Amino acid sequence: MFDRLNVFRTAEMMAVHAGTRHAVVARNMAHADTPGYRPADLAPFREMAARHAPAATTLRATRPGHIGAATTGFATPEPRRDVVTDPNGNGVSLEYEMLKSVEAKRQHDRALTIYRSALEIMRQSLGRR
Repeated sequence: MFDRLNVFRTAEMMAVHAGTRHAVVARNMAHADTPGYRPADLAPFREMAARHAPAATTLRATRPGHIGAATTGFATPEPRRDVVTDPNGNGVSLEYEMLKSVEAKRQHDRALTIYRSALEIMRQSLGRR
């Protein structure tokens, strides 16, 4: 019953997005010396949630063979096009990736805070602490 509350689902989606973005940033940083590597990034959470919000209110496909089953994941990294490359063709800026890593951590912390606050409100409304 309580697993279908939008506040918990939104907090979960936000935490998953932050974790996925952190993994993409780590992959970019790991390829900082790879010639020709183009860094990737995820769309902001607001855009991704808006794209997938109508799907959250419709029927869910529990198996890949169901009619209308989603074929793409929630968070798919896309190569960035607006990067300045080094002479070897690498476009990774470690400073920019560090800033994105901090943004992902803040987003994850925000998701956990939202989850904890909603859980505390539910506990207090039930008369438990």
